[in-house]
Amino acid sequence: MHWTKATAPTLPCWFLLACLFGLAQLAAAPLSDRNPVNARLVAEVEAVQPGQPFTAALELQHYDHWHTYWRSSQTGYATSLNWSLPEGWQTGELQWPVPMAMDFGGLIEYVYEGTVLLPVTVTPPADLQPGQTVTLRAEAGWLMCKEVCIPGDAELELTLPVVANTPPVNEAVAGQLEETRTHLPNEAQAEVAAWRTGDTVQLWVRGSDLPEQLYYFDGQAFLVPTLQPTVVDTDPAGKLLSFSVDPAGVGEVDRLQGVLGLGNGTEQHQQGWSLDVPLGTEPPAALAGGSEMATAAPEDSIGFAAAVGLAFVGGLILNLMPCVFPVLGLKVMGFVSQAGEERNKIVLHGLVFTAGVLISFWVLAGALLVLRAGGESLGWGFQLQSPVFVFFLALFLFAFALNMSGLFEVGQGAVGVGQGLQRKNGLQGSFFSGVLATVVATPCAAPFLAPALGSALTLPPVQALAVFTSIGIGLALPYLLLSAFPNLIKVLPKPGAWMEAFKQGMAFLLYATVAFLLWVLAGQLTEDAGYTPDALLAVLFALVVVALALWGYGRYGAFHKPKKVRYPAYGVTALLLLGAILLAYPQPSIEGGSEDAPIVEWQKWEPGKAEQLAAEGKIVYVDFTARWCVTCQTNKKLVFNSDEVRRQFANREVVALKADWTNADPQITEALQSFGKSAVPFNVIYGPGLDQPMALPEVLTPGIVLDRLNEIPRS
Repeated sequence: MHWTKATAPTLPCWFLLACLFGLAQLAAAPLSDRNPVNARLVAEVEAVQPGQPFTAALELQHYDHWHTYWRSSQTGYATSLNWSLPEGWQTGELQWPVPMAMDFGGLIEYVYEGTVLLPVTVTPPADLQPGQTVTLRAEAGWLMCKEVCIPGDAELELTLPVVANTPPVNEAVAGQLEETRTHLPNEAQAEVAAWRTGDTVQLWVRGSDLPEQLYYFDGQAFLVPTLQPTVVDTDPAGKLLSFSVDPAGVGEVDRLQGVLGLGNGTEQHQQGWSLDVPLGTEPPAALAGGSEMATAAPEDSIGFAAAVGLAFVGGLILNLMPCVFPVLGLKVMGFVSQAGEERNKIVLHGLVFTAGVLISFWVLAGALLVLRAGGESLGWGFQLQSPVFVFFLALFLFAFALNMSGLFEVGQGAVGVGQGLQRKNGLQGSFFSGVLATVVATPCAAPFLAPALGSALTLPPVQALAVFTSIGIGLALPYLLLSAFPNLIKVLPKPGAWMEAFKQGMAFLLYATVAFLLWVLAGQLTEDAGYTPDALLAVLFALVVVALALWGYGRYGAFHKPKKVRYPAYGVTALLLLGAILLAYPQPSIEGGSEDAPIVEWQKWEPGKAEQLAAEGKIVYVDFTARWCVTCQTNKKLVFNSDEVRRQFANREVVALKADWTNADPQITEALQSFGKSAVPFNVIYGPGLDQPMALPEVLTPGIVLDRLNEIPRS
C-alpha cells in the first residue's frame, strides 16, 4: 500500500509506538540525531528570467544511516513538497532518482540515504518585472527512519532576483543537478513485455548490452519486493524477471508501472529505465515461440514454499497441544504391544497410522477444493484483495486464538465417537487412530497452521493438496520416529501445566495476525469503495459477538454438561455467530435508494458555502459530525435511511453539506463556536425566508428533520 502524508494517521500501532519511542530517544540524542534530515530549496540559477523555466530541487541531507522514502513504499510514505507560489507561477511534479532497496526486519523498502536532490521544473510568469525579488515558499514533509521512524517537515523558502536576460548559473547546484539527472529514470532502451499467471508476474526484457543484474522497483505497491536482484533466467533472447503479487497491495492493475534498475538494486546512485507496460495474461506470441523461458509455466515458488513450510511446522506443533501430546507416548507403546516388540511390525503400525493421518487430511483438502471450486464458479474470489475473504479469515483466526487462550474447547465429542474404532486390534486400529488423531488435533490449530490453511484457499489445487499433506506429515512425524526408535519415549518431557501455558502463549501470534487483517480491512472498507463510515466498526463489534458466542459455548456447551444445558448453548452460539456475520458482512452498503427517494449526496462543507447557497434560494442542511461520535453515526443511520427524509430532500432540492470534525479542523471549530457549540453532533438548516440558521437538537429522528423542513416556506 502506498501511504501519503494525508493517510499517515492510519499507520499500524507498531509504527506509532516506534515514533513515540523515537521521540524519546531523540530528546536525549546529540544534535546531529535530533536533526537527522536537513531540507532546503535550491535552484540551478542565481536569478530568474520572465517566462523561462528553470530547475529547482528539494535537497535532503540525511545524517549517517538515516533514510527517507521513494515515491512508493510498503510501510512509510513518500516525501512531499507543497508549494505556495505567487500568482502566475507554475511547478511540475517532483522527479525521483532511482532509489536503493534496503531490508528492514524482513520488509524491503525503497529509500534514499546521504544527500539526494528531488528536482522540479518551475516556470515563472512572462510578465515578471526585472529588478524585483521573488520569494518561493513550500512546505516539505517526509518520514525519516533509522532504528525508529519520525515524521519530519519544514517550511522552506527560495528567494531569487528577476533579471531581463539569461540568468547566471549557480555552479554548485547545477553540478549536483547534473549528477542527479544521470540517476533519473530514462525511457527503456529495450523491448519489454509483462504478463500475470495466478499470483505470479513475469517481466521479459530484451535488448543489447543488458547488465548482468536487473532490479525492478515497483511503483504501485502491487508486488512483493525482494532484496535480491529479480532476474531469474537468462538466455540469448533476453532476461526474465519474476515477482509475486502482494496480497495486501493495491489489488488488480492492468499496467506494470515502475523503474527497472540497471544493477543489483541495493546501491544508491544507479541508473534506471522508466517502465509503463500493459500487464497481459500470457506471454506475447512473439516471445512464446522464440524463448523457452518465456513459455515456462511460472510458479509462485516463494509463497508456495513458505506455505508448505508453515504447514509442516504447524503440524509438528500440533503434537505439543494438550489434546495430542499426552497420548503421543501411549499410542507408540500401543504399537509396540500390538506388534510384540518386533521392530518391523512396530514401524508398519507407524506407517499405517501415518496413512490414516494423511488420508484424513486429503479428505479435508478435497472438501475444501470442492467448496472453493463452487465458490469460484459463482464468482467468489478467495483473495486478500477481497474484503469478504479478509473478514472471514479474521473471524476464523480470531476464533482459533480464543480456543488456544482457553476460552472454549472443541473436539471432545470426537474423542468419544472414535474410541471404538481406536480400540480395534491390528493395523485397522492403528489406521483409525491416525484418523482420530487428525480429528482431535485439528481443532487445536497451532498458530503456524491456521495461516497455512488460509493460504491454501488461494493456491492451485495441486499446491493446496501439498499444503495439507505437509500438515499431515508434520503431525505424524513424531509417531513415525518413535515407532522406529521406541526408546526415544524416555526423553520426551512429561505432560504438565507447561503445555497449557505454551498453547496460550502461542495464541498471541494469531491475535497479531488478526490485527494485521483488520488493518488491511481498514484500507478496503472505505467510503470511496461504497462502504458506510461505520463498516469497520461493525467488524470490530462482530469480533466482540464472536467472543461472546464462544465464551457461552465454552461455559455451557462443554461435553460433560447435561444435554438440557448443552443443546440450548449450541443453539445460542450458532445464532450469535450468524448474527456476527450478518452484522458486519462486508458489502458496499450505501444504498441506491428508489427513484422517488434517492440517497442523499453529501458535499464537503466549507466556510461561507452554506450562506452563499441559501442566498441563492437553496435549502442547505449542514451536518457537523465525526467518525468517533457515536451519536453522530446513529443520527445519520436513523434519519437518512428513512425514505421519507430522502424523498423530501429530493423534492425540496436540499443541498447536504458534511463538516467532518474527525481530525482537528480550526475552521469547523470556529463555525461551531459561532453557534455557541463546542461538540458534535450539531445539525443546522439554512434556507430562504429564515432570519437565522435553524439549529436542530443533538438526538435526531426522521420526524424532527421533516418538521423543521416543513417550517421553511416553499418557493
